[in-house]
Amino acid sequence: MFSSAEFFVTIAFLVFLCLLGYIGAHRMVLSALDKRGKDIADELAEAARLRDEAVALLASFEKKTAEAEAHAAEIVANAKAEAEALAKETAERLADFVARRTKQAEAKIAMAEAQAAADVRAAAADQAAKAAEIVLRKETQGPVGADLVAREISGLKGRLN
Repeated sequence: MFSSAEFFVTIAFLVFLCLLGYIGAHRMVLSALDKRGKDIADELAEAARLRDEAVALLASFEKKTAEAEAHAAEIVANAKAEAEALAKETAERLADFVARRTKQAEAKIAMAEAQAAADVRAAAADQAAKAAEIVLRKETQGPVGADLVAREISGLKGRLN
C-alpha cells in the first residue's frame, strides 16, 4: 500500500494542499473571488444607475415633447382665433365700406336728381319766359301795349317809393 504510486500522489497532493494553506493561497483565492463579486456588484449598481438616468431622461424628453405639442396646439388655436377675428374684422370693415359707398352713391344720385330737377325747372322757366315774350310781343303791339307800358311804369314808381 505504501509503495504504490497512488499513495505517493495522494501524499504529494495533501502536502501541496497544506503548503497552499500555509502560504495563504485560499485567502488569495477568496479575496480574488470577493473582489470579482464586488466588481460585478459595482457594475450592476452602475448599470442600474445608468438605467435610472436613462428612464429619467426618457421621462424628461417625453415631458418636453408633451409640452412642445401642447405649445404647438396653443399656437395653432391662437392662430385660428386670430384668423377668425381678422376675418370678422375684415367682414365688418367691408360691410362698413359698402355702406359708406352706398350712402355716397345715394347722395350723388340725389344730388344729380336735384341738379336735373333744377335744370328742368330752369329750362322750363326759360321756355316759359320765351313763350311769354312771344305772346306779349304779339299782343302788346300798338295802343294796347303802349297803355300797358305806361300803366306799369307809373305802378313801378309807386312800388319803388
